Amino acid sequence: MHGHENEARLDTARRNLVKALGVVAAVGAATLARPARATGLCFLAGTRIRTRAGDQAVETLAAGDEVLTITGEFRPIQWISHTRYERGDKPWVREVLPVRIRRSAIADGAPSADLLVSRAHALYIDGLLIPAGDLVNGETIVIDDAEALTALDYFHLKLESHDVILAEGAPCETLQRVNESAANFADYLRRFGAAESAPYAPVVSYNGGRSQLASRLRSAASPWVDRRTAFDIVRDRLEQRSLALSD
Repeated sequence: MHGHENEARLDTARRNLVKALGVVAAVGAATLARPARATGLCFLAGTRIRTRAGDQAVETLAAGDEVLTITGEFRPIQWISHTRYERGDKPWVREVLPVRIRRSAIADGAPSADLLVSRAHALYIDGLLIPAGDLVNGETIVIDDAEALTALDYFHLKLESHDVILAEGAPCETLQRVNESAANFADYLRRFGAAESAPYAPVVSYNGGRSQLASRLRSAASPWVDRRTAFDIVRDRLEQRSLALSD
């Protein structure tokens, strides 16, 4: 490593060590638990999905509308579900808050505008599906406080098989399977059965606090002994990008 590259790697190591210490203090907390993938793959209302008719707000879509997949193919939506959370006069429960992925957080123009998804909703990066909640860096990818909202409306999109579509120009997964807790599960089961499609790509994520701690320690040691996983490398790269974008 030389010059700027060496400095960047050492800075990454320092930041990961600090974050590892934070994880130690929080191990066992509910916020570090692996999110439930069956129920949490949702786009917040207002999210624009790339369709054959152009970018459309997710809440305006209907079954049969064709969406653009990462391969360039248009495929019809098989099923849509809607989940609403209301807070009343109480603060939001953290688990239902969306992740805000700021413009260009993943790459230049990806997303093309701030993207809000549930914590378990995976983005497709470097051939991997990574939950948004596991990419939070406090700068370009954050937990949104939704302070101005009294309701959160999430929409789930399912194609005939698991796929990757463009939401605000960023590659995001569709729903892999429909969970029994879905409001219109009975209708889905009657029409399509309970078959679950194979994942579009490997899903990689933290598996609780200990997993997160191990990941951070691997990254902290990487300038000297690099044993990072593919997931660690993606997360580190996006965190480095967040620093560059904030300069």
